Amino acid sequence: MTDRAASDMIDFSYFPGCSMATTSKECSLSLIQACKYLGLNLIELDDWNCCGSSSAHCLDIQLGFELSVRNLTLAPANRPLVVMCPSCFRNLRQAKHHLAASRKLQESVARRYDNLVAGKLDIIHFLSVVGQMDMEKLQEKAVWSLHKIKIAPYYGCMLAGPPPFKPQQGDSFCIERMLEAFGARIVLWPNIRWCCGTFLTASKPDVARDAVNQIMESAVASGADCLVTACAMCQINLEMRCTLEKKIPVLHFSEILAIAMGADEEQWNTWFRYHLVDPRPLFAKLEAAS
Repeated sequence: MTDRAASDMIDFSYFPGCSMATTSKECSLSLIQACKYLGLNLIELDDWNCCGSSSAHCLDIQLGFELSVRNLTLAPANRPLVVMCPSCFRNLRQAKHHLAASRKLQESVARRYDNLVAGKLDIIHFLSVVGQMDMEKLQEKAVWSLHKIKIAPYYGCMLAGPPPFKPQQGDSFCIERMLEAFGARIVLWPNIRWCCGTFLTASKPDVARDAVNQIMESAVASGADCLVTACAMCQINLEMRCTLEKKIPVLHFSEILAIAMGADEEQWNTWFRYHLVDPRPLFAKLEAAS
């Protein structure tokens, strides 16, 4: 599968956020590659900054807002802003919500950044983008069949929330529908939206450990070969905090998506070297798509 010609690509602004640029760099690399196969051109915001993560928004609400809203002023008004990290997505959406509701805030931001449209910017989670795609047409893009791989989809808790701060409701099962289009076998299991402990992994690692062990134990009991998540925080917690002897790989949704559409072994190795549980033996099961 070759990348689309530039003239066929649909442009989106792209906010990677700190995790995608550092500890989960493989998620961003595979996301960009998957989007090339899907005909989506991600244009990274120039000079973006941290959205505040959990720390700023817990300690200083105003600081969290200022960090997030500055990123909105960097995004061109003529194209949507795509975000993969659920925490970044929530924080940016929340900043937009507060900005749109206050004329005073709008005027303040306009004076400081010479930007009048930040409160109207279309902020989209990647799952909302792919959730609107034709799954039958998506099957035509398959290079590798996933039919020998049993997958436990894991959304975590941060994609949930009030409507202004979460992806569209119709995208609730986007991971399952897209991976099934590539032949994957989706397992049913009870912990698909359990919290992994999120940022308590830093302040109370024992809480994250217990949560992660329950999630991993459940996924293993379901017969899954791997977990697939759209949250970089969930992915790193599930690998780093799990103390069970029996573990399965935890993949970023973007990784398995890119692989199904033709990413080569050299790219896999680049992404998978960041993983604590090696996924490479799992992909020895792959067969060429018919």
